[in-house]
Amino acid sequence: MKVNITVPDNLNEIVLEDYQKFIKIQESNENSFFLQQKMVEIFCGIKSQDVLLIKYTDVEKVTSILNEMFDSKPELVKTFSLNGIEYGFIPDLNSLSFGEYIDLDTYMGDWQNIHIAMNVLYRPIKQKQKDKYIIEDYNLETKDALLDMPLDAVLSAVFFFFNLGKDCASSILNYLNQEDLSQQVPNLDLQKNGDGINHFMLSLDQILQDLKISQN
Repeated sequence: MKVNITVPDNLNEIVLEDYQKFIKIQESNENSFFLQQKMVEIFCGIKSQDVLLIKYTDVEKVTSILNEMFDSKPELVKTFSLNGIEYGFIPDLNSLSFGEYIDLDTYMGDWQNIHIAMNVLYRPIKQKQKDKYIIEDYNLETKDALLDMPLDAVLSAVFFFFNLGKDCASSILNYLNQEDLSQQVPNLDLQKNGDGINHFMLSLDQILQDLKISQN
């Protein structure tokens, strides 16, 4: 029996919810053949039993293509269209409210709920002029709409914050090397003050491990 499949050739052809499904399966299964079967089923949109009818060498090629895509590190995706709505990455991270920061910090490291963090970062554009745009206010009720967002935008946001965190940590270390803070700020508790940054970086580290993506 001949089975026709369409293999995505770009991360923007894969939706977040499908990758969440695969990650959940991957977390509870170590059988490589079963994972290959589920990968082809989920990302190529065919029935699980039909995957068994495909030549083994073809399955190997398909999963190799998919794994190569998942191992990529896309540049930050600033805008994308979803269900007729254009979404934009938040233009000013300094404008995050306390509640928005909590949701971002809490769910950025939780793969099954990362769409909530994406709902903070990507919002419908209500005004746009060339490359400048204004996004709508944060609305937690719209979080499920982001389940259908393209995976390249998700991964690009993860790497954006991971690199941002590395730059912040590097800047702090450089400053500590140049200044004698023990003389200037006797009561500085670096461990306490760094809890938020450390938690966020650990969350991103865990996501990258779940994705099997190298940080280098």
